[in-house]
Amino acid sequence: MIDYSIDGDGIAAIVWNMADRPMNVMNGDSLAAFREAVYKAIQDKAVKGVIVTSAKNDFVAGADLVNLLKESLDAAKALQNSFALQKLFRDIEKAGKPFVAAINGTALGGGYEICLACHRRIAADNPKALIGLPEASIGLLPGAGGTQRLPRMIGVSKALPMILESKKVDPKAALALGMVDELVAPGELLIRAKAWLLNEGQTGHVKPWDQKGFRVPEAANTPKGAQVFTAGNGMLRAKTMGNYPNAQYIMSCVYEGMLVDIDTGLKIESRYFVACTQSKEARNMIRSLFFSIGEANKLANRPKNVPTQAYTKVGVLGAGMMGAGIAYAASSAGLNVVLLDSTQEAAEKGKAYTAGLLDKRVKAKKTSEADKEKQLGLIKATTSYDDLKGCDLVIEAVFEDRAIKAEVTKKAEAQLEPTAIFASNTSTLPITGLAEASSRPANFIGLHFFSPVDKMPLVEIIRGKQTSDETLARAMDFVKKIRKTPIVVNDSRGFYTSRVFATYVTEGLTMLAEGVAPAVIENAGKMAGMPVGPLALADEVSLELMHRVRSQTRKDLGDAYKSDGSEPVLQAMVEKLGRIGKKAGKGFYDYPADGRKKLWADLGKHFPVKAEQPDVQDVIKRLVYIQSVETARCLEEKVIIDVRDADVGSIMGWGFPPFRGGTVSNIDSVGVKPFVAECDQLAQKFGARFTPPRLLRDMADQGKSFYAA
Repeated sequence: MIDYSIDGDGIAAIVWNMADRPMNVMNGDSLAAFREAVYKAIQDKAVKGVIVTSAKNDFVAGADLVNLLKESLDAAKALQNSFALQKLFRDIEKAGKPFVAAINGTALGGGYEICLACHRRIAADNPKALIGLPEASIGLLPGAGGTQRLPRMIGVSKALPMILESKKVDPKAALALGMVDELVAPGELLIRAKAWLLNEGQTGHVKPWDQKGFRVPEAANTPKGAQVFTAGNGMLRAKTMGNYPNAQYIMSCVYEGMLVDIDTGLKIESRYFVACTQSKEARNMIRSLFFSIGEANKLANRPKNVPTQAYTKVGVLGAGMMGAGIAYAASSAGLNVVLLDSTQEAAEKGKAYTAGLLDKRVKAKKTSEADKEKQLGLIKATTSYDDLKGCDLVIEAVFEDRAIKAEVTKKAEAQLEPTAIFASNTSTLPITGLAEASSRPANFIGLHFFSPVDKMPLVEIIRGKQTSDETLARAMDFVKKIRKTPIVVNDSRGFYTSRVFATYVTEGLTMLAEGVAPAVIENAGKMAGMPVGPLALADEVSLELMHRVRSQTRKDLGDAYKSDGSEPVLQAMVEKLGRIGKKAGKGFYDYPADGRKKLWADLGKHFPVKAEQPDVQDVIKRLVYIQSVETARCLEEKVIIDVRDADVGSIMGWGFPPFRGGTVSNIDSVGVKPFVAECDQLAQKFGARFTPPRLLRDMADQGKSFYAA
C-alpha cells in the first residue's frame, strides 16, 4: 500500500502503491500507512529528506468517496478525522527536514493536497497528467488544506477560479500558474527530486506562511483582496443562484482563512468541509456525478456473456449537424466513417464540420496539423450506398420523417453483412415502429445523440421490442468506444430524455398561456438550477420543430392524443406570428445581430400577463416537479429500468440541476411521501399532469425511497 525505503544518501522514499486499486486513493487504510511512513521518516535522524511519489502511472487520485461518505455520517467523528489529517500535513510542513512531491502523473483533490503540504513540487512533463482540486464539481470543497495553501502559494485571484471551477490542468499549465515548482522529463523525476533534497532543500524547508512577517497579498483586508471577493461573490451568486452550498463554503474558507494564521485557517476549512459532507446537495452530486456516471461508463447494465465488439468502420446516413457530429465523434475514436448524403455537396459539407472543429483544436494547440489530416482521412464523404459495405454499424441521422427513414434503412441494409447493426438517431419516433422497415429487427436499435455531438457526452440507447441482447451489448460497446456515456431505455414515444425534457419546456409555455410574466418564468427556470429558462430553451430547440413533432404525434395517436396548455402558444407562435425560434432570429426572444438576445417586447400583447403573479418559489416547484413526476411514470412504465440511468440522463442530457442529483434523486431529496402530497396539491390546482403514479403512492405508503440511505 505504501512502500518505504532509505538509500545510502539518507533520502527516504514514501511510495504510494495500492495493489488492490487501479489508482491510488486516500482512505482509512492508505492514510494510516502513509502517516506511519511520514512519522518514521521525520523521527529518523539519518533521514535528510523525503520523496513522496507513486509506483503507479498516476500519483494519487484523491479521496475514496465511499469511505468519505460513510465517515461523514457521524459529523463529530468526521471533524476529528479532518483535524487529524490537517495535523499530519502540518507535521510534514514543520518536520525540520525537506519533503518533495515527485508528481509522476495525475494528482487530484487530496492527492494534490499531499503535494501542497510538501516543501517542493516537481512534476514529470506528462501532457496526459492532470493536476487540480476538482472537489467542487461533486458538491464538496478541498478538505485537506487546499483552500488555505493554494491561495497563499499562488494568490487568491488565481486560486479561487481553480477551486470554484474544479479546473484540472496539465503539468505545463500548472507550472505557469505556480501550482508546481519544476517540470522535468519523466525519466529524470526522481533524480531531480533527490538532488533538490540534498542541496536546496536542506535550507528550503520552511513554508512562506511559517516565516516571520508573511502576509497574504490578496487577503480581504487589502484593496486588491476586497475587489476580488466583492466581484467574486457577485459572479458566484449569478452563476449558482445560491443552489450550491459548497461554493459559498469555498468562498468563506478562503475569505476567513486568509485573515488568520495557517493553523486557524485549516480549522476553518475542516469545519466547512464537514458541513459540506452533511449537505443533501453534496450527497446527490457524489452519487450521480461520480458513482452513477462511473457505473454507466463501465457499462454496468450491459447484457452478460456477449463478446465485446471491436469496431473499425461505421456508416452515418445524413450529413446534417447531427450526422456530421456523429462522424466527428467516431473519427476521433480512430474509426473509419462513411458519411453519406443525397448530394456530394451535402456530404462534403458534413465532413467540413469535422475540419472546422479540428482547426479550432489546432489553433488551441490541442492537436497537430498531421493528426488533423489523419482524422479527416478517416471520413469518406459519399452519395453511394455501396460504400457502406464492411460497416460494423450504420447510424441513420436523416430528417424526422418515417418514410425517409424507412427508405434509407432498406438501402443501407442491402449493403450490410447480416451481423451488422442498424441504429436510428431519432429523438422521438418509436424504434419498434422504425424497425418495421428493417429486414432484421433484432439488429435494429436507437442511438439518440445530443446536439452538439462534439460537446454533449450522453447517448441514449433505445431498445426496440425485437432488439436482441447481443445488439444492445454491441451498441453499448460502440458508445464506450467513442468515449460517450450510455444510458439504456426501452422503446416509447419520446423515449426517456425527450419525453421528460419536454415537460420543462411545456410547463413554461403553459404558464405563459396562464398569464405568468415571461420574465418570471425565465428567471424561475434559472433559479431552479436549469441552464436556461423554458422559453429560451424552446427557441433553441425550434418552435417549428416542436410544432411539427406535435402534429406527427397527433396523426400517430389519433383519438388517443391529448392536447395541453402549451399547444395554443406553439400554434400561435408558428402559424400566426411566424416566430419559429432562434434559427430564424425571432421566437419568444429577439436575436439582434449586434447585441444580446432579449424577450420579445410584444409577447404581452399576444399572451396577456395577469395583474397578480405567482410566488417565484411556486413557479420553480412546478418546473422541477413536473420533470420528476414524469420520470416516475417512465419508471412505472419500464421505459427506464435503472434509477441511476434516469439521474445520469437528466443531468447529462438536458441539464437538470446537478445539485438536485437528477430527476429521481430530487424525489428522494424532498422525500417520497411529501413529494406525493405536494404533487397532489399541484394536480388539484394546475391539472392532472402532476398526479403521482401508483409507483410513488405505493412507495410513500411503504416508507420507501429510490436510493438506500
